[in-house]
Amino acid sequence: MSDPKPLESASVWPLKAYKNLEFLNSDAARAIRVLCEFVEPGPRFEAQDVKDTIVLFGSARTRPPEVARAKLEALRKQLKDPANPSPAEARALHTAECNVRSAPYYTAAVELAERLTKWSMELPTGHAHRFTICSGGGPGIMEAANRGARQAGGKSVGLGISLPMEQGVNEFIPDELKFEFHYFFVRKFWFVSMAKALIAFPGGFGTLDELFETLTLIQTRKVEMAPPIVLFGSEFWNEVVDFDALVGWGTISPDDKKLLRVIDSVDEAYDYLTKELTERFMTHPESLI
Repeated sequence: MSDPKPLESASVWPLKAYKNLEFLNSDAARAIRVLCEFVEPGPRFEAQDVKDTIVLFGSARTRPPEVARAKLEALRKQLKDPANPSPAEARALHTAECNVRSAPYYTAAVELAERLTKWSMELPTGHAHRFTICSGGGPGIMEAANRGARQAGGKSVGLGISLPMEQGVNEFIPDELKFEFHYFFVRKFWFVSMAKALIAFPGGFGTLDELFETLTLIQTRKVEMAPPIVLFGSEFWNEVVDFDALVGWGTISPDDKKLLRVIDSVDEAYDYLTKELTERFMTHPESLI
């Protein structure tokens, strides 16, 4: 009588749990994936000597002026009846006109990031290269921030997020500081935990989300040393957010308005931020740690 054949599965070596991709991508392993996004960036930042960041955020839809103007002109030329555009044409024109209106903010973000990077690179021994530009890694204002840092000859961080409409990060981020997160709240942790200044340019839900969550953390003293917060563009911010109304309704205190500053020019933003960064983070012995 011949020996029974061994079971086919007996020849397959079992996978360790941390090598089992089916498990790691399952609902049961969500906590492990979250923990990976909390832990993995740390050693990469340490290897690149990135400890303190200047975060710029704003609309992903903002375009460079030349790109925005070219798009608007092309759309106008394509109109079949300029006096009576179709609903689809009207929507496209509105978007293109808005992009032209907001395009100066792209230029301002590039210039501000470039100047702050140069300032950081030229700081005295012990602080040189201390403050690194950081963005959300995508297009628009985020691209402008990374672009400005690149033009200054410095490095910058891109904390990307996986979104159906935005795939990948912009080309101005060095490979070693490109990140892509799945979980928004973990990405926010890395934004805020290293931020020594935040500059909010005009933007939509994502920009408002980042701004108000940061303000909440500072207001409730969850942030040990408050970073200066700049809202760039009074025309936008004074129309979109009425902080005086919040004070009037008693939902924030008058002192809460001091947590931020509305600024309209690159020169004013640069002067304010370099002064505040110096006073808040570079004038005490522990600031070298």
